[in-house]
Amino acid sequence: MWLEKLHLTYFKSYEERVFTFGPQVNCIIGENGSGKTNLLDAIYFLSLTKSAFQSQDALSVQHQADFFLIDGVFQAQERATQITCSYQKGQRKLFMADKKNYDRLSDHIGAFPLVLIAPNDTDLIRDGSEERRRFFDGVLSQAAGDYLQDFLQYNKILQQRNALLKLFGERNYLDQDLLETYNEPMVLYAQRIFQHRKHFMDRFLPLFRKYYKYLSSGKELVDITYESEVASADFPTEFRKNASRDLHAHRTLKGVHKDEYVFEIDRVSLKKFGSQGQQKSYLIALKLAQFELLKQEKGLTPILLLDDIFDKLDDRRIQQLIELIDDGFLGQVFITDARPERSQKILDKVKAEVRFYEIVGTDLQANSL
Repeated sequence: MWLEKLHLTYFKSYEERVFTFGPQVNCIIGENGSGKTNLLDAIYFLSLTKSAFQSQDALSVQHQADFFLIDGVFQAQERATQITCSYQKGQRKLFMADKKNYDRLSDHIGAFPLVLIAPNDTDLIRDGSEERRRFFDGVLSQAAGDYLQDFLQYNKILQQRNALLKLFGERNYLDQDLLETYNEPMVLYAQRIFQHRKHFMDRFLPLFRKYYKYLSSGKELVDITYESEVASADFPTEFRKNASRDLHAHRTLKGVHKDEYVFEIDRVSLKKFGSQGQQKSYLIALKLAQFELLKQEKGLTPILLLDDIFDKLDDRRIQQLIELIDDGFLGQVFITDARPERSQKILDKVKAEVRFYEIVGTDLQANSL
C-alpha cells in the first residue's frame, strides 16, 4: 500500500499544494520550520483522521483561513482509492472514500495503516501511563475495528458517569439506581477491553522482543508488563464498592482508563535505569513491532513516517533501518531531514528507489540530488 498523490489546501503552513510521491523511499529535505513535519502530519491525518501533533482540528487550519482540505490517492491491492478530509471551523469534520461520506470516522481507521516514528516518542518512556495507553490504544484501533468501537463506547460512558458524579458531588446527593445504569455497561466494556489488550500483548510482545534483539544484538532482556485492576475476578464488585470515593473525587477512579504498561529492561525500570541507547532501541522496537503486527492483521504494508530520524539515531541503528528497507520488509517510507548532504550519503546505500524532495518555504519540488 502506498500514497501516490496528496493535495493540501490551507493545511497548517500549506496554502495550496499538490504532491506526487514514489512507492518506496521519499526523502523530504528543507530547513527547520519549512514545513517538513507538517507534510508528514497531513499524511498521518489522512490515514488516522486526526493530527499526530495537535489535539484540536482547528489548530491545523492555516492562519487567517477558516477551513482545510486534505485529499489523497492511496494505491492498495491494485486499486486506487481517493480519500478526502475536510474541516470547517465550528462544523463537523468530514471524511470521504471515493467521494462517499463515512457514517462514522472510526470506520476509516485501520483501512490505510500507518506508523510514525517521531522525536516526541520519548514521551512514551518519560511521561505517565496515559501516554503508554494512548500508544497501545492507537495500535489496537488500527488493528481491530471491534476494539475501537468498544473503546469509544467505554469512553462515552466514562464521560457521562463522571458528569453524573460531579453533579451528585455538588448536590451532596447519590442516586444509586441512576448510577447503576452507567455501572453495568461500563463494567461490561471494561472487561471486553481488558481481554482485547491482554490478547494483543500475547501477540505484540514476541514481535517487540525480536526487534529489540535485532537492534541491540540481544544483549538485554526486555519486557512489557500489562497491569489492570480489571484482571481481578472481583472487579465488578470492587468497582461498585468504590462509588463513595468516586463521588468524593467527582470522577471514576477504577477501570481500564487506569491501566498501565510497565517498560522494563533486565527486570528494572527502563525509565530509571535504561541508558539513552537502550531507550532508543526500545522505542524503535515498539514501532517496528507495531508495523509488523499491523502488516499481519490488515494484510497491507503500512506506510512508515520517519520524522527527523537521522538526528536521533546513531549510525548502527540507521543502518539497521536501511537493511529493513532493502530486505523489502518496509513498503513506502517518508523521511524528513534538514541536512540534504547527510540524507544523500545515507540513502545512496539503499537499493530501493529513492526520491528526494526539497521544501523551500512551503514549496515542495522534486530534487535531483
